[in-house]
Amino acid sequence: MGFASAGDAMSVRVVLADDQALIRVGLRALIEAEPDIEVVGEASDGDEALRVVREQRPDVVVMDIRMPVLDGLEATRLIAADPQLSSVRVLVLTTFEIDEYVFEALRAGAGGFLLKDAEPTELLRAIRVVAAGDSLLSPAVTRRVIEAFSARPAPVAPRTKLLVDLTAREREVVALAGCGLSNDEIAERLVISPATARTHVSRSMQKLGARDRAQLVVFAYESGLVSPGQALA
Repeated sequence: MGFASAGDAMSVRVVLADDQALIRVGLRALIEAEPDIEVVGEASDGDEALRVVREQRPDVVVMDIRMPVLDGLEATRLIAADPQLSSVRVLVLTTFEIDEYVFEALRAGAGGFLLKDAEPTELLRAIRVVAAGDSLLSPAVTRRVIEAFSARPAPVAPRTKLLVDLTAREREVVALAGCGLSNDEIAERLVISPATARTHVSRSMQKLGARDRAQLVVFAYESGLVSPGQALA
């Protein structure tokens, strides 16, 4: 992966995928003003995004969901499923109120998502966080996902059997993460140290094969550890 700290020669290489040219122009201008991030390609639909990603092998794809030819959800799924693109991370940039597929994008392999009305500094931070291999799924955003999907029936849970690999405490931690709590909030709720909470989260991710916190939240729902009623309580 090309990511390095701001003081190093290498920078975060980004591909912009959005069907609105004006948005791409604005994002490019914002990003290229930063010394440690560069735009290496653009795409106006999901199919073109796949082609550009395979050519450029960026660190991060800033991906819109609603695009012609191939939508961002399917493009994200294909990127995440391609072993040759294992180092590419997807940051979904969405108009949350009209997109119904944010949860599906996380399941498909997105490293996180951000609302299009976010502040410019938030977007730049999100790109750096995702490029570093971390998940961008803040408690506030998680709660918005929970609210949006609270009316949906519970999904089938094909990985419920993995619950047996978790300790009782780890199940508690995964459930709380699924409710949108941060590590510090989990620590406070369970009366443990933040370091212990982080350890439990990390071990749970390893046991469940979740590559980031976003997928941990998805698992919490798919396994039945969290129900919408619990999450919104």
